[in-house]
Amino acid sequence: MARNDARRQTLADAGLSVVAREGMRGLTHRSVDAQAGVPVGTTSNYFRTRAALIAALVERIGERLAPDPTVHAPWLDRAPTPSLFADYAHDIVRRLLADREVSLALFTLRVEAARNPEIAEPLREWMRTGFAADVAFNRAAGLPGGDFEIALFHFALEGLVLDRLTVSIDPEISTDAAVEAFVRGILGEDPPPGQRPVPA
Repeated sequence: MARNDARRQTLADAGLSVVAREGMRGLTHRSVDAQAGVPVGTTSNYFRTRAALIAALVERIGERLAPDPTVHAPWLDRAPTPSLFADYAHDIVRRLLADREVSLALFTLRVEAARNPEIAEPLREWMRTGFAADVAFNRAAGLPGGDFEIALFHFALEGLVLDRLTVSIDPEISTDAAVEAFVRGILGEDPPPGQRPVPA
């Protein structure tokens, strides 16, 4: 059948809704049909197997969590300091918290990946590709921090988002304050005026 990207996105979005609400046990071709409001059999026509459906969900997560270029555009001429890095980190957290459904689906997939290779394979590839892109962007922008520091930020920010979306250790702690503390703890303070930071 001809590729219909809009329909594929609709079905993937419906699948993410099912996973966020019911977990992986609720994810079937029929449940996606029902969530999307399409005739029975539509999802299986586009994604023949459960593995193909899961791969489509992973791909759609990346699309929905992608940064908005208009948000980043004003930052391109700024000095590559920890403060600029912090703005990018705040943006990541805002996107993850703004699309609660897709973030819950992502965390659900990650937990299930520990038990199911069918989920682990596409998720691992997507995550490692994304991490490599983050490192490359950081290096090209001259921002402080190398591979290790970027990995630490993934650990910290994803843990923070999980806390905010589920049962919080301390909901009184500001999300923004936590991000700022991560940046200071991993990258340090901004250099004195006129002194360009040296990337790690």
